[in-house]
Amino acid sequence: MVTRTERAWQALDGVLDPEVPALSVRDLGIVRDVIDHGAELEVVLTPTYSGCPATEAIEQGVLAAIEAEGLGPARATLRRAPAWTTDWISDDGKRKLREYGIAPPHTVTPAQAGAQSVLVFRRKPEALACPHCGSTHTERLSPFGSTACKALWRCLDCREPFEHFKPI
Repeated sequence: MVTRTERAWQALDGVLDPEVPALSVRDLGIVRDVIDHGAELEVVLTPTYSGCPATEAIEQGVLAAIEAEGLGPARATLRRAPAWTTDWISDDGKRKLREYGIAPPHTVTPAQAGAQSVLVFRRKPEALACPHCGSTHTERLSPFGSTACKALWRCLDCREPFEHFKPI
């Protein structure tokens, strides 16, 4: 028998991130927990960063998905600690990013996380694999992309531009 909580997790697989619609909020690791309080479900969310403009849209999408499955009433709770990290993106989510044309982030070790939190620019960014052709003959064009969490790159072999989801 599938529990109400399990049904809620399944429903959340269909809630797409507004900024990267190739990924669900579960793929991104934004959904931290689903708690059944009996009278209501609580969905615990951790935004990718505290000023994320999509947070309200994500909350609404999550609650709408729970309601559409007949699992409500429900509420969304924002939990900002511990802070979201790109390590929470599922392996399936990283695959979907590549297929969507965005180079996924690499895993960040605790030592790197401390070092990266104070770096704004690197002199020589490490090579990324192009999500279009797989070549590592790539270059960063800008440390900033269409959103704060992405940088703009291009492949020097297939000549295609692509975004890189920056590791944090």
